Amino acid sequence: MYIYTGCLDAAALVYNNLYIYMKKNNIHRCIKRVCNSSYNITKMNQANVNNLVSQLKFKIQPTARKLRNADGPAGRIRKIQKTLTALIKYERIELYYHRADEVRGYADRLISEAIRNGPKNKDTMQLADFWILEKEYVHKLFKVLVPRYNESSNSFTKLHKIQYDYPGWWRKKAVLELRGNPYPGLEQPHPFEIKLIHNLLLNEARKEFRMEKYKELAENLTKTN
Repeated sequence: MYIYTGCLDAAALVYNNLYIYMKKNNIHRCIKRVCNSSYNITKMNQANVNNLVSQLKFKIQPTARKLRNADGPAGRIRKIQKTLTALIKYERIELYYHRADEVRGYADRLISEAIRNGPKNKDTMQLADFWILEKEYVHKLFKVLVPRYNESSNSFTKLHKIQYDYPGWWRKKAVLELRGNPYPGLEQPHPFEIKLIHNLLLNEARKEFRMEKYKELAENLTKTN
């Protein structure tokens, strides 16, 4: 116990002497200036990065998914190319959740760069030419999707989780779609609206069930009397 206390006293003495030396030579002010300047440089770098690369408007996974295939990384790229091409072509596709979530980031990034730079930018055109396999849909990207999302403040895609196949494989499935597509919406704005057909049928079934219970109670009362 005495040794532990002595160690603490020695450490406190060293710290006190160091503080007095730094204060005497204004070293603590120099350190503070360096820290403030490095903080400002970091903020400037972050601002420059935001100017160079547009920010996606939804949370993405920090690591890339492997998307199992026999061809390795090249097969993964081909899967993303096929799925992204199908999404731009049909604007709504059904597939496994992990693949849909992975492709969603690529689709939003591609549309974002197309809005940001336009068709005259060489790098953007090469990017679109690489990811879109059917080249007629490169025209759709710039002539249809860019005007549609030019003033949008949301993400350009939507991801819906759906039930997996039963009986079948238990892997999660999803529907990936472009916002503003011509199909009826998958989200039901008023799921308990009384005029919906399934709610009408449930109400009638509930009434019939109650009437049968009332009849049973009435018969039981008459028997006891």
